[in-house]
Amino acid sequence: MAQVDNEILQAVKVFKALGEPTRLKIALMLVRESNQCVTAIGEGLETVAASTLSHHLKQLTDSGLIQSRKSGPFIHYSVNHEVAEKFAPYILV
Repeated sequence: MAQVDNEILQAVKVFKALGEPTRLKIALMLVRESNQCVTAIGEGLETVAASTLSHHLKQLTDSGLIQSRKSGPFIHYSVNHEVAEKFAPYILV
């Protein structure tokens, strides 16, 4: 039962994260080209302030839909395909 509850909670987090248009755009962008740093993601979005972008990335990371990897002074983001396949296959199309 606890496993089912955890899956439901994660699904809610993923759906909530993707329910905001900018976060959906970020997820779709990372599907097309993974391992992107914040600067590249920001350039792809153009109209999003850095602080707002950080908030969106945190929401997506907290949901488990994207994962981050620190490389020197940079943090690179990629889609967690296992979570995407399970809860948000739409973004993988």
